[in-house]
Amino acid sequence: MTALAIDVRALSKHYGGRAVVDQVNLQVAKGRICGFLGPNGSGKTTTIRMLCGLLTPDAGQGTCLGLDIIKDAAAIKRQVGYMTQKFGLYDDLSIRENLDFIARLFELPRRRQAVDMALERLGLQARQGQLAGALSGGWKQRLALAACLIHEPKLLLLDEPTAGVDPKARRDFWDQIHLLAAQGITVLVSTHYMDEAERCHELVYIAYGKLLARGTEREIIDGSGLKVWSVTGQGVGALLAPLKTAPGVLSVAAFGNAVHVAGLDAALLAQALAPLRANSALLVSPVAPNLEDVFVSLIANAQDNFVVEAKP
Repeated sequence: MTALAIDVRALSKHYGGRAVVDQVNLQVAKGRICGFLGPNGSGKTTTIRMLCGLLTPDAGQGTCLGLDIIKDAAAIKRQVGYMTQKFGLYDDLSIRENLDFIARLFELPRRRQAVDMALERLGLQARQGQLAGALSGGWKQRLALAACLIHEPKLLLLDEPTAGVDPKARRDFWDQIHLLAAQGITVLVSTHYMDEAERCHELVYIAYGKLLARGTEREIIDGSGLKVWSVTGQGVGALLAPLKTAPGVLSVAAFGNAVHVAGLDAALLAQALAPLRANSALLVSPVAPNLEDVFVSLIANAQDNFVVEAKP
């Protein structure tokens, strides 16, 4: 059997009577890149923080890098690189000074050498004297990743690391992630971008605190049972609202000049699309579902975990 870097079961966390993470099981093998997907407020960040020892679960158990996530939280922190959604380093320190500070926190014995290696690994040598606050989003991202890697972690937990950076910076970042995985480092990365999800070895989808799907891209698409039709033609935008409320329709989403209509019941879906197929100005045809079709449909079918407290 392949060794697991992450192996947790029934992981749960509540805030204000709401299950932010609800009975989540998650296993990730060493050296794999696992994409962690879900809408805002779905529980991704809370799960990541429980895995790296920053939050204590209300329930559940398991291990991270073979260490107990509750009893060995302090030890886990020293072996994990955690990159937060928001840039968390010091704007008024240079790139080198920031990395030196992180090296001091980890009490690295050869601090200067570790900083030099981190600068070289992420191509930061030429900018090492530049203040972090003056960096663009892409360069801040490189610095944050360098800080995550300076203590040679075995597991990277990356929370929406490419939000707000340009496409080239995103591509460069993912090239680096694949190089790290090839070296045996395990990566759990949350993202909203479907093109990034497609670059992961496997995917986990969470919504309203519950894990809804997991597997490779192909396994998730094939396992969804989703039927998708594409509608193109003049005035198709005006048809979106009525379609969304039609029986059997799970999701209606625009893809460029086309609209994808998805559902699980082929008969009900055909009934909803019948008026459109009778319109000679529209082209209605079946298409293979893609990852975005599946995830939009999953969230449409998920139960909201928002709890409104009753007034006395």
